[in-house]
Amino acid sequence: MQFMKPSALLFVCLSAMLLTFNACGDKPDDKENTSDATEQNPAVTAPNTNLGANGKTLSEGLTEDYTHTDRVIWQKPDMVLNLLGGLDGKAVADIGAGTGFFTLRMAQKARKVIAIDIDPRFINYLDSIKMLELPEQFQSRIETRLGKPDDPQLKTGEVDLVVIVNTFMYIRDQVAYLKILRNALTPGGKILIVDFKRKRTPVGPPNDIRVPIHVVEEALYEAGYKNVLANDTALDYQYILVGER
Repeated sequence: MQFMKPSALLFVCLSAMLLTFNACGDKPDDKENTSDATEQNPAVTAPNTNLGANGKTLSEGLTEDYTHTDRVIWQKPDMVLNLLGGLDGKAVADIGAGTGFFTLRMAQKARKVIAIDIDPRFINYLDSIKMLELPEQFQSRIETRLGKPDDPQLKTGEVDLVVIVNTFMYIRDQVAYLKILRNALTPGGKILIVDFKRKRTPVGPPNDIRVPIHVVEEALYEAGYKNVLANDTALDYQYILVGER
């Protein structure tokens, strides 16, 4: 089924949500982005002590939303998901699910999608939008879960696939986190990581917080994954890695 873009009504609702949060003093972090078209979503309000591998707080990256930057064109979600070898009958964890760009797509193919984020506002947003954006038969396939900066709150062997898109660079202890995710995978399960190349791109975070592809590849092997495939040519702005438990 063709994925439907959010309607104008949904963005009005989201804007109203943001105004409510701001009025309560929970103001999203301001963050410079290389694209003027990038819309700011509710910020992830992780404590400043939760520093990522590049010295940045988790909140400094996951505030970005690329929906209005032709994301479907440059991120090629269908092609990316095909690298997992099919979602039918699979349980998938979407780490850093945000506004559900991949979650909503995967829910139309997978048996179950656990949308994980460390910001309860994204969780609340996804719980609302899934009822408006998805046909009824797919809505129950999405389970939202509030994670922690150092723990996705997944059970041992709970999922067949893990997807981390535009998020890996903000994880604090990347190898330790990858080990936790490996434990959550079933035998033979796969992890897919998509993040920005360390070069000038029209969209994406500042270069100084991007993690080079070879660093992510080594982290996967150090965490115990095998048969890691790295691809830095399929997407113009990003690289893709797939590893097996």
